[in-house]
Amino acid sequence: MAELFAAVDVIRAKRDGKRLTDSQIDWVIDAYTRGAVADEQMSALAMAIFLNGMEPTETARWTRAMVESGERLSLSVDRPTVDKHSTGGVGDKITLPLAPLVAACGAAVPQLSGRGLGHTGGTLDKLESIPGWRAQLSTAEISEQLRKVGAVVCAATEGLAPADRKLYALRDVTGTVEAIPLIASSIMSKKIAEGAGALVLDVKFGSGAFMKSADDARRLAEALVGIGVEHGLKVSALLTDMSVPLGRAVGNALEVAESVDVLRGGGPADVVELTVALAREMLSLAGISADPAAVLASGEAYDTWSRMIAAQGGDPEAELPRASHVHVVEAPADGVLATLDAYAVGVAGWRLGAGRARKEDPVQAGAGVLCLAKPGDEVRKGEPLLELHTDTPDAVPAALKDLEGGFSVADSAPVRESLVLDVIRG
Repeated sequence: MAELFAAVDVIRAKRDGKRLTDSQIDWVIDAYTRGAVADEQMSALAMAIFLNGMEPTETARWTRAMVESGERLSLSVDRPTVDKHSTGGVGDKITLPLAPLVAACGAAVPQLSGRGLGHTGGTLDKLESIPGWRAQLSTAEISEQLRKVGAVVCAATEGLAPADRKLYALRDVTGTVEAIPLIASSIMSKKIAEGAGALVLDVKFGSGAFMKSADDARRLAEALVGIGVEHGLKVSALLTDMSVPLGRAVGNALEVAESVDVLRGGGPADVVELTVALAREMLSLAGISADPAAVLASGEAYDTWSRMIAAQGGDPEAELPRASHVHVVEAPADGVLATLDAYAVGVAGWRLGAGRARKEDPVQAGAGVLCLAKPGDEVRKGEPLLELHTDTPDAVPAALKDLEGGFSVADSAPVRESLVLDVIRG
C-alpha cells in the first residue's frame, strides 16, 4: 500500500477527538503491521483512542483492517459453524465441556483459544496438562478434525490477524488495555478471521473479570455485537457474573478433571448451568434444535470430548498431573461461607504456579486452588475450606496473603442472582 499518510497526522486527528477516516485506518494498520509505523507512534495513537474513544462504525473499520492484515481460515465442513469467546475469569473452564457438547448436538465448533496471563486461566494451558495433547494445528488439520469430530480447540495459526498480535503486546505495556474499542476489535478480528458463521460471547463482570462492573461489561458486549453485525456475523453476548470462581477447581489439570466430571453428567451446578446456557445460544444461532441438557446427560458429549482429545495426540484416559504439595486452608469459624472472592482465588492460583506473569513463563500443570466450599455452604471451624496445590511449597505463604480478606464466614450468605444477567443479540 502506498504511503498515503504521515503517522503523526493520524495521531493528531484522534488526539483532537476526530473520527479517523476509513483510509486512515486501513493505512495505519497496514503500515504498523509492515513496520512502517513505529511502536512509539502506535502507542500514542492507542492512548488517543483510549482517551477519546471511537464511533461504532470506526471500530468496525479498525477491526476489518486488522482482519485484512492476515489470512482468513476457510472451513470446509458440512455442518453449521459456531464459536464461543469468553473475556476470561477464574475457574472458567467452560470451553472444555462446551465445545464437545455443541458438536455432539450437530454443530461444528472451531475454537481458537489462548493462554492465561495473570489471574485468569488459559484454555490451552489447561488442555496441555493432558499427556500428549498438542495445541498447534495447521489449517488443514483444523478442517479435517472439524469434519471428523465436530470440534477443535487449538492455538490460532500464525497468519491470523498479525496486526492484533503486535498491538496486543503493545497495549499491555502502555496502559491502554482497557480501551473498549481496542478490546472489541482485538477479540472480533481473530474471530472473524477464524471463519465461523456464528459467535456467542461470554462477557464477564465482577472482581475476577476484566470488566469489574456490569455497566462496563454491557458496553463491551454491545461493541462486540455491533462489530459482528457490521461484518455479517450472527452474534450474541451473554453478560455473566465472575464475582465468585466458576466451579470448585481453579488451575490447569484441576479444571480438566472438573470438566470431565461435567461431561460425565456430574460436576458443579454453576459450571453445568453456564455450559448449557451458552450451548443453547450457540445452537440457536446455528439453527439447530437440540436440547443440550439432555445431550450432556446422555454421555454423547463425553464421547466427542474423548475423540477431540485423541485427535490432537492426547490420551483422554491418562492420569492427570498432580501437584507435589497440598496446603489446606481451614474454616475460621462455624457458620455459612458468605463470600469467596474470585480475584483473590485467581491471584492465589497464579502465585502457586497455575498462571504466568509474562507470556513466555511456564506454568505448573497440577497447581491451583480447590474450593471445597462455595458461598451458601455450611462450614465448621477447623474443617478444610480451600486446598492450595503447588510444586513450589515456598509459594504458599504469598498465596495465603493473597487470600486474606478473600473469603468470610457469617450466619448467612447473600442470595446470589443467576449467573447470566442478560443476553444481547445482534
